[in-house]
Amino acid sequence: MSGVVTGDAVVLGLQPARLPSRALALLLDLVVVWAAYLLIGVGLTVATASLDEAARTAVSIACFLLVLVGAPIAVETLSHGRSLGKLACGLRVVRDDGGPIRFRHALVRGAMGVVEILMTFGTVACIASLVSARGRRVGDVFAGTLVVRERLPAGRTAAVPPPPPWLVGRFTELDLSAVPDSLWLEIRQYLTRMRQLDPAVGQRLAERLADELVARTGTPPPPGVPAAGYLAGAVGERQARDARRAFAATGPVGVSGRPAGAPPGGAGVVGPGAAAAPVGPGGTDAAGTGVVPGGGGSGFTAPGPRDVAPGAVPAAPAGDPVAGPASEDGPAAPATGFAPPA
Repeated sequence: MSGVVTGDAVVLGLQPARLPSRALALLLDLVVVWAAYLLIGVGLTVATASLDEAARTAVSIACFLLVLVGAPIAVETLSHGRSLGKLACGLRVVRDDGGPIRFRHALVRGAMGVVEILMTFGTVACIASLVSARGRRVGDVFAGTLVVRERLPAGRTAAVPPPPPWLVGRFTELDLSAVPDSLWLEIRQYLTRMRQLDPAVGQRLAERLADELVARTGTPPPPGVPAAGYLAGAVGERQARDARRAFAATGPVGVSGRPAGAPPGGAGVVGPGAAAAPVGPGGTDAAGTGVVPGGGGSGFTAPGPRDVAPGAVPAAPAGDPVAGPASEDGPAAPATGFAPPA
C-alpha cells in the first residue's frame, strides 16, 4: 500500500500501479490515438491538397496537437483520470491526496507526455517509473498525481468488524433511509482501518462521522455509547435489514420445509421427526414397500414392479386423506383434484 495521507492524517489504502500495468494501459491508449490520428491525417491531406505548403504544414501541426495531445487531456479531464487503456486495466489517475484530478493536472501530464512518451518513445517515462517508489513518471511528479489500481483481488478487501454484542438490537428503530451511500462508504472505510489509525486521529474522525450520521438519522447515540460503537451498530443494523429483505424476496418457508401456500402431501416429502428411507427404482424404498415415510404428506408413491402383479389395482392406505371413496369394483385411486373430461 502507498503512503498517501489526507488532510485528516488518514492513511489511504491505495495501491500504486507499477510499470507493467501502466505500460499496457499506455499501449492501448497509443493504439487508439494513433489510429484516430492517421485516419484524420489522411482525410485532411486529401482535403488540403489544393492548398500551398505552408497551409498544409499548419494543418498537420494543428492535427498533431489536437489529436495526440488535446484528446488525451480532454478524456482524462472528463473521465476523472480514466482513459480507455486505464479503464481496461483497472487504473485511475488521482491526486497525491487521493482526490480526483482536474483540468490543470491533466494538462501538465499531457504536456510532459509529449516529451517523455512521444518524442523519446516512452524511454524517459519507463526509467522514471522504475526509479520512483510509487511508479510515477515525470508528468506525475510535476502535476502532483498518482496512478493507482481500482480493481483489487477480493481476498485483499477487509471486512467490517461486527458491533459489540451489547449493542446488537439497540438500533432497530433507527431511520436509515436518508443516509447517502457516500457516508456509508466513509463509515465502512473507517471501521475497517480504525485499528491502523492514531488513537487521537481515529477518535476525531469517528466523532465527525457520528455527527454526520446523527444529522441524517435524527437520532443521537444512546448514553454511554462511544462514537465508534455507534457507527458499528448502525452498519450492523443496515446489514441485518439488507439480509432480511434478501430472504424475504425468496418467499416464506413453511414448518414442513415446503413454501408457504403449497398444497399438503406429495410423494417423497419427509416430515420432521422421520428419517428418510432410501428410494429404489420405480419410486419405491429400499424394502420395496412403495411408501416413503413423511411427516406432512401422504407418503404414498407409485408402487414398483416388485409390489403389484400385472393387471392388479394398487390399494390406497387405510385412512389416507388423499384417497377417494371406495366403489364396488375395488378401492378408488388416489384423488388428484382433477375431474375427468365429460
